[in-house]
Amino acid sequence: MQRWTFADLFSGAGGMSYGFHAHGDYEMVGAVDAQVGKPSSGRGTLECNSTYAANMGIEPFGRDIATLSGIELRGLLDERLKGRRLDVLSACPPCTGLSRANPKNHMEDDARNSLIAKTAEFVAALTPSVLVMENAREMVQGNFRHHFNALHADLSEMGYKVHHGVHMLSRFGLPQQRERALVIAVRQDHELHTLEELWDGDSVRPEALTVRRAISHLPRVAAGEGHPDDPMHVSPSIGSEVTRRRLEAMPHDGGSWVDMLKHPDADVVLTPAMKKTIAAGKFGSYPDIYGRLWWDRPSPTIKRECSHFGNGRYSHPEQDRLCTVRELALLSGFPANYQFKARAVSNMYRHIGDAVPPMVSYQLAKVAEWVLTGERPEIDSVILPGTTLRPGDIVSSGRLTQLDLAVA
Repeated sequence: MQRWTFADLFSGAGGMSYGFHAHGDYEMVGAVDAQVGKPSSGRGTLECNSTYAANMGIEPFGRDIATLSGIELRGLLDERLKGRRLDVLSACPPCTGLSRANPKNHMEDDARNSLIAKTAEFVAALTPSVLVMENAREMVQGNFRHHFNALHADLSEMGYKVHHGVHMLSRFGLPQQRERALVIAVRQDHELHTLEELWDGDSVRPEALTVRRAISHLPRVAAGEGHPDDPMHVSPSIGSEVTRRRLEAMPHDGGSWVDMLKHPDADVVLTPAMKKTIAAGKFGSYPDIYGRLWWDRPSPTIKRECSHFGNGRYSHPEQDRLCTVRELALLSGFPANYQFKARAVSNMYRHIGDAVPPMVSYQLAKVAEWVLTGERPEIDSVILPGTTLRPGDIVSSGRLTQLDLAVA
């Protein structure tokens, strides 16, 4: 019997929901996502609700949360709640308008950022025991943090205790350098607990955080070909002969186009933009473009547009191709059997880059369990089955000092 109810706003491919679904003691009573791929492409184009339904067993409501009222959301969920209260609400508004990857976000306040403060309207309508949020670090410490400050103030006025922190998620076992803001708000009739508190005194062995641990066991596949035993183990075909030669020229295990400056084919394989960067002598983060992953490091941040060599360091450490959907999913904390459903493989990559890592959301489900029961879960119980993290990877040095849980 499932004891607690859970609903997910901006549900995407189910990264946050899956952690609660896999826990077993939560019932998914509703999810909402408008499935917007790019602002210019319109609603429904991202196809993420199909991925969500395939893994969670319920179809999300395809509604635009920007125009959805709290009363309307309550109406959508009432039939599934059947008179029960909502125990946990997840709300993870798009980070596109906050991400520092877009230079405009340092100067222009994207309209989508207002969805952060709008979350208070849904909390007021549903009065969940627990609210969880995940977003770019800029949500709580960037130029437009006033949206989060407004949410914080509204939640406090409603009697919620609010905690937020910015973390590199490798701290919690993710084999990826992904820095994110995590928020948990707890209704006043419950005691506040946090993910930091759950991990207090425990850490993850460095070897558990590597690309090698996550994907080296997977069989070889050629670019554009899926593996017969796993349709998700597929990457895009290589579009041009020049791209193929560029990949072949890149050194294995962390190589980049910068390593090809003295290659015999440098004049062919280096793009005009690369040559311009060389002439200026200002490389910045640009060496990551077309770069290979390192075997014995965590991957860099996997972003939503990870389906192209030119968008980041997404190439396989030694095979001449982009990492497959399955490989990037494992590096993003998805279990090995997760299914991505979309007509376009590029959308499957977007589902991964947009998602809350299920490895981490499972741990948040454990924190919510602690809030709801008052009983602290054992640290070994926070490991999501099917992911790269294993019980022997957690090193315990004993409980250190209790976190200061004063409202942040």
